[in-house]
Amino acid sequence: MSDTPTTSAEQTDLVRILARAGAGLVLGGLLTGVVAGGALSGRYSFIDGKIILGAHLAALMGAFFIFAVAWSLPLLQLGEQGRFRLAWAVIVSNYANWLVSTAKSMLGVHGVDLTADARNNAVFGVLTLRVVLPGLAAAVVWVRSLGPRTSLQYPRSKP
Repeated sequence: MSDTPTTSAEQTDLVRILARAGAGLVLGGLLTGVVAGGALSGRYSFIDGKIILGAHLAALMGAFFIFAVAWSLPLLQLGEQGRFRLAWAVIVSNYANWLVSTAKSMLGVHGVDLTADARNNAVFGVLTLRVVLPGLAAAVVWVRSLGPRTSLQYPRSKP
């Protein structure tokens, strides 16, 4: 973790990128929710309603992860390159989660473990390599770059 200073303009640009990515993921998640309603009602029989509902929630939760990183950007003990890499790791892994989850709803597989089904295993591999590992790595870097814990001490009242 570097303490290389980041200019205010660079930080503002990165916050804007994160904000746009989060807003786009909220929009995608809401639209996926509309499709989930149709799938759960039987209108779209080629889509597994429960899996697409998971994609809807994954998009919304991913957007909040992106927004949280954007909000905490000034607090991070990372240089410009570290912030940039963290931002894109969070963006890419969360968009991948939404897109892969949407696709697997049409394949009718969960992809959460290896099975005898080749399509399921392909989804499992993509989720592991593009969502789980990058997302976990980004979360670890994010938490560690927030710096050491500080204890909150309340001021003592004077007698």
